[in-house]
Amino acid sequence: MNNLSGLGVVALCGAVCAFVVTLQMGYPNEGFSVRKKILSWFRLGEKPSTLSKMDVAASVAGQTQFTVDLYKTLVKGKESENVVLSPLSVDLALAMLTAGAKGPTREQISKCIKLPQGKPLHDFSSHLRKTVLSNQQGDGGPELALANRLWVEQSVKLKPAFQKILQESYGSEAASVDFISKAAEALAKVNKWAKDETHGKIENLLPAGSVDHDTRVVLANALYFKGAWKKQFDDYHTREEDFYLLDGKTIKVSMMHTSQRQYVKSFPTFKALRLPYSAGHDERLFSMFILLPSEKYGLVELEKALDAKTLAEDLQHVKQLLPVSKFELPKFKISSGFEVPKALESMGLTLPFGREADLTEMLDSPVSDKLYVSNIYHKTFVEVNEKGTEAAAATALTVTAKSLQMYTDDPVEFVCDHPFMFVIKEEHSNVVIFTGRVTDPSLAQ
Repeated sequence: MNNLSGLGVVALCGAVCAFVVTLQMGYPNEGFSVRKKILSWFRLGEKPSTLSKMDVAASVAGQTQFTVDLYKTLVKGKESENVVLSPLSVDLALAMLTAGAKGPTREQISKCIKLPQGKPLHDFSSHLRKTVLSNQQGDGGPELALANRLWVEQSVKLKPAFQKILQESYGSEAASVDFISKAAEALAKVNKWAKDETHGKIENLLPAGSVDHDTRVVLANALYFKGAWKKQFDDYHTREEDFYLLDGKTIKVSMMHTSQRQYVKSFPTFKALRLPYSAGHDERLFSMFILLPSEKYGLVELEKALDAKTLAEDLQHVKQLLPVSKFELPKFKISSGFEVPKALESMGLTLPFGREADLTEMLDSPVSDKLYVSNIYHKTFVEVNEKGTEAAAATALTVTAKSLQMYTDDPVEFVCDHPFMFVIKEEHSNVVIFTGRVTDPSLAQ
């Protein structure tokens, strides 16, 4: 990333992600028919005025590809580490940034997050926020909260068009702060907001010194998810078992056990486990998927082979309830933090971070042509135990043919005793919310 001094924008991504924009100083029933699934997308929230079903499908496909690209880039060189991230949070933060971008900068951001060409830029994000990401906790489903926020240096004003897009499409309000003379105080406000919005799970999103007198805008989103398993595990059966690390060592971890039938399907190089969350009264269905390599040390190869088809199509076939002869799944708790620009630059997104950045649609100010993104901070948390999952982040249609629950008398094993991947997604829309990997469950127990 370019070492520019100047005014910055911070954006919070998925879990929690933050863009710092800075002045450039020195530079110028779980089976649904195809028809029902398409209709359910439009019933969940306000009917979009310009989005067709094909637009939605193309946008979700783009979001899924961005998920794969960002995940692979961020885990590179971290083969032995636990990782969790919310590509959706980063995706939404970048989508918000496009509202303040212009020309090649805007085009490059859109290309990076795989926005369909020639389609309404912010309609999909707006529809996603009002449907898939609306909170259904009161209906008995998972608690899911998305919050967007903007902090602006008090001496400048936002352009009305930019502010309107953020308010109407992203539900984002703007707050005036004093970055010039009270940067530390402004930073503390952003961090308190991120902590509050993620129920205390994300602390110190912005590190000390990440905003200063040159900062003009901090753009943030926070995403929080807490879901109870449809079929919870009995903690009485949780006990210490062996877990095999990638370096060949064996450790003891707390393993959850059950004799209940499970949704399991075998693929050529991995087994997939689907764990549905308790649902609310609408038609959304959230599930966690565990992708367990067939080989004990096969996680790296599984990640190399990961593609959008795996997330968008293969996981939709994990719908058969099977008796299990042996079932073990470790409890785990993971926190991850990333500075995202280097990953995005390797994915081809370079203009927002350098002298060629065009963010002139953001501020009504003489310095608008001197803005660039000085950093993007993304923090994510996830905890899985006998009751369900709690996840937080700061920084969106494929369909399945209708089927009945199918049973078989052939028991299977699902023994998660070596490193694996996980995905949390809403199944009807196919939107991936969180993804990650567990290489050592003991690190956070």
